[in-house]
Amino acid sequence: MRRIQFTLFSLLAASNAAFADMALNLTPGVSPISHDVYSLHMTVFWICVAIGIVVFGVMIYSMIYHRKSLGAKPAEFHTHPVLEITWTIIPVIILVLMAIPATKVLLNMNNTDKEELTVKITGYQWKWHYEYLEDDVKFFSNLSTTFDQIHNKAPKTADYLREVDNPMVVPIHKKIRLLITSNDVNHAWWVADLGVKRDALGGFINEAWTIIDKPGIYRGQCAELCGVNHAFMPIVVVATTEQGYKDWVAKQKGQATSGEAETNKAWTMDELMQRGEQVYSRICAACHQPGGVGSPPTFPALKGSKITIGPAAKHVDVVMNGVSGTAMQAFKNQLSDVELAAVITYERNAFGNNTGSIIQPIQMKAYRDGKSLVDALAVKPGAAPVTPAKQMTQAEEKAKPSAVAIPPSSLEEAQAENQAKQPTVAASDAAKATASSKLAEAKQKEDKAANVSPTTSKDKEAANAALSDEDYLKQSMSRGEKVYLGTCVACHQVAGTGLPPTFPALKDSPIATGPVAAHIDRVLNGKPGTSMLPFKDQLKDQELADVINYERHSWGNNAGPALKAEDIQAARTQGQKP
Repeated sequence: MRRIQFTLFSLLAASNAAFADMALNLTPGVSPISHDVYSLHMTVFWICVAIGIVVFGVMIYSMIYHRKSLGAKPAEFHTHPVLEITWTIIPVIILVLMAIPATKVLLNMNNTDKEELTVKITGYQWKWHYEYLEDDVKFFSNLSTTFDQIHNKAPKTADYLREVDNPMVVPIHKKIRLLITSNDVNHAWWVADLGVKRDALGGFINEAWTIIDKPGIYRGQCAELCGVNHAFMPIVVVATTEQGYKDWVAKQKGQATSGEAETNKAWTMDELMQRGEQVYSRICAACHQPGGVGSPPTFPALKGSKITIGPAAKHVDVVMNGVSGTAMQAFKNQLSDVELAAVITYERNAFGNNTGSIIQPIQMKAYRDGKSLVDALAVKPGAAPVTPAKQMTQAEEKAKPSAVAIPPSSLEEAQAENQAKQPTVAASDAAKATASSKLAEAKQKEDKAANVSPTTSKDKEAANAALSDEDYLKQSMSRGEKVYLGTCVACHQVAGTGLPPTFPALKDSPIATGPVAAHIDRVLNGKPGTSMLPFKDQLKDQELADVINYERHSWGNNAGPALKAEDIQAARTQGQKP
């Protein structure tokens, strides 16, 4: 018996080092938090082992040496105050001793001060969006495992279901603050090696931080059941040197610049189909299936559907803006103009649809910039922008070729609808007093603003100056809504109602309806001690002016005149004065 006891004790004592390599144990990780969590776990584990040895040792000893066969007789008593107090006090002392290091670790886990890099992480069904607030880099990260592997048609790789197209890249030895939220249902961002696991909840921002000790690739996954494709939502973090991170940021910004050239060029059908197939396989096939047959009724088929073989304008609208009340998401803020044009073209010409329609990226950009769908689909790739000094004549407009092949019937309907919306009375300086001339003048200015497409800040300022206050506010509100939905809505909600007390309402708030200077200061510089971040280094002057205009004139606020980019620039300059 003693030999068996000695053997068991020796195995327990020798297993400490082996536990680190066992899949059943926690990983030591590569960050200070993961190290602390692992150390705390092992400390508590060995305390539990010691308690188990004492308790079971006493039980086993009693059963062996005080058994009935040896003539032992049980004592008869009902209370023993000293023993009862002892076995109450000792566990309390043990729990207190365990709580002290646990509290230190918990406090350290929530200490996000002195961060050197901030990354906002947003969960989507079923992908992650990363936004580097200081470096102005943002992208989506999708599962890159092929459907052939998932459906056992191809050999599975070592990183099966744990690989992505765009990993999160961060520098080592830098304190990284993570802001984690959701755009739809509940998710959870979990990377065990970093010691980070935080729920991603719509309308809330949870915080975490990490400092990675050494370069490497660290993998995780969504740890909250978030729908049918929950298993296809991996996380990949690539930790590199500081110089490697700077090179990566420069590459990302270079791709964004080259993306403008890609947007403006005329793409062929073959180019769009090739790119579109890649986007479809990565984004759409999970719901609509590789063959476009869907999974009705939740995910309708695209093969031979009214959307994919019908008018192109309707198809673009569905992909860009989604369908309310269904599982169809809005992809206008998830995909680039090239990706949108490519995947729509692919859907309209794959699966036997063969409509012959070609959607160009420049048309997606025109629609994103505020043109109507009909006008956007008529934009020609590579065409020079129309300046305010020279408008296209009616004959030139009619003669301009369409860059997208829309079925003749739908094109005629679109042109008829567009012509019905055009004012029939031309604007002139002598007739501005009449209501019809004002309408024509407003329409003309709106068309100018949509067609100019300024490429420099000076061009934008000139274009804004050419608008009336009413027209400028209207366009600024439209742009501001996009900024608000992309940046502010997670905290302050779509209707501006907020989530008090952490995220106050903007509707009828003292900030959004009070002095404009205070509103500008709050958005530029944030509010220390609260969740309100400074956005002066995250948004451009025009974006700041637009989102403040949106907040001050939405939800019934209607607070004062519209701001312009120069107002934000003046506020920045004033704030920098000693």
